[in-house]
Amino acid sequence: MPTITFSFRDFQQLLGKKMSLEQFEDNLTLYAKAEVEKYDKAKDEVTVKLDDTNLPYTWCPEGLARFFKGILGLSKGLQKPTVKSSSYKVIVDSSVKHVRPYIAAFVAKGRKLDDYLLKQIIQMQEKFCEGYGRRRQKVSIGLYAYKKITFPVHYKAVEPSSARFTPLEYDRLLNLRQILELHPKGRQYAWILRDAAKYPLLEDDKGEILSFPPIINSSSTGRLEVGDSDMLFEATGTDEESVNLAANIFAHNLFERGFEVFSVTVSYGGRNSITPQQKTEKISITPETVEEVTGLKLTAAQVRQLLAKAGYDSSGSFAIVPPYRADIMHAVDVAEDVAIAYGFDKIPDEPLKSYTIGLPHPSVQKINKLRKSVVAMGFQEVFSHILTDKGSVVGSAGIIELGNYMSETYSAVRNSLLPQLLDVLSRNKHADYPQKIFEEGIIAAREGSGITEWHSMALASAHSKADFTEMKQYLSSLLASAAAKLEIRPAEHPAFIKGRAGSIIMDGKPVGLIGEISPAILAKWGIEMPAAAVEINLDFLFSD
Repeated sequence: MPTITFSFRDFQQLLGKKMSLEQFEDNLTLYAKAEVEKYDKAKDEVTVKLDDTNLPYTWCPEGLARFFKGILGLSKGLQKPTVKSSSYKVIVDSSVKHVRPYIAAFVAKGRKLDDYLLKQIIQMQEKFCEGYGRRRQKVSIGLYAYKKITFPVHYKAVEPSSARFTPLEYDRLLNLRQILELHPKGRQYAWILRDAAKYPLLEDDKGEILSFPPIINSSSTGRLEVGDSDMLFEATGTDEESVNLAANIFAHNLFERGFEVFSVTVSYGGRNSITPQQKTEKISITPETVEEVTGLKLTAAQVRQLLAKAGYDSSGSFAIVPPYRADIMHAVDVAEDVAIAYGFDKIPDEPLKSYTIGLPHPSVQKINKLRKSVVAMGFQEVFSHILTDKGSVVGSAGIIELGNYMSETYSAVRNSLLPQLLDVLSRNKHADYPQKIFEEGIIAAREGSGITEWHSMALASAHSKADFTEMKQYLSSLLASAAAKLEIRPAEHPAFIKGRAGSIIMDGKPVGLIGEISPAILAKWGIEMPAAAVEINLDFLFSD
């Protein structure tokens, strides 16, 4: 969850209203899904922890102040910055199409940066790129001193060793490949470009390198300093909507700080995009929808008033979404904002209409009995996340990938427990052997247009004499405790040694796998001992 620190006095100036710290804390809790983590009275600095990761515009004092202006009635409706047209241009070469294809930009002028404001801009830059930008993979942001740039700016991809510059926080020239190998930021973010044959590069019309997106800026042209009054903002990434969102948010913030904002034309060859894009979206919202979602019985006029408090404009039965919001996808999202503006604390309690007692599902009782049996065999239970990285799913068919993941580590739904067990073994090579571990949990896979999930149990044993026979004995004991009859048929699987693997069959259907882990898989996980494993579908086992 993002945590930001800023001057409380500065926030009140942006808000245009004095507010006690207690009032601020109450409003954060009631309306903004946030809380004050600490307050430094000597510095007048407040640290706020925000629980909503879908509202990056609030990850700064400007956005929080804009939000509360509406909630407190200090402004009404959709607020937009004045963006002046200009001849500034960014020319995008087709070479970036397969590595990092999109860019948005604008120029801000007219207010000198002091130390506090510069730190606030950098804080927002880092929070946005690490959180919403998925550690710079989806979006990264660059800020530059305008006075050092000759337009038009060129965005292209080049051979890694063909361009050299001195990066920020470094004292000598490096080519792009060397930056990934030697520079701290290069090593930190090299994974983003691991499959790229060419690397992105931003340079001005004189050939002066501005930056190596998404890694690092140039120390000469890519450094903002206290006293600078004019700057170039750019955001590059893999999703055009997201880079435009970044430009919209920062343009609004800087406009509210007193800067003049000038648009930049991004030329993609056959098409132009003028950024920041101040386009708005319309979503139909009616009192009936609000009542269905929230239970609030409101008139159309009341809905419009609450939409204005939430920062929307309205036209007839449509809510007009601010351009710095990308989280509004459905009327339900708008109805939630109506309820937030109304005040959750003002919604009357509903009487208790039913009373039930929670009980474990019968299958859980059976599963718990199995777990106790496995523990009695000398196995230690482990627990892992249902989400995993795409490299840890078994096979390529039926993978369920997340469309808007925050981290590569949690980008897919696991379809087997074996990779998690191998990961645990790989992290415990320092411990004594034998190591016997197991896990029970839900896994899932895509089947046609639908998704199927089931309870699975996997056991793994690692030691110098681990083999198929040992694991078959454990499986037989497990099945005896479950009073189930299964058979094992020879099978092949990439995770197991050929000729040392079997398919577990129940009522003529495959319900699991058993075998000795192949040397290639052991090497991939860095496991230095032989290992054998079994995984079985418990839903089949308890289908009665």
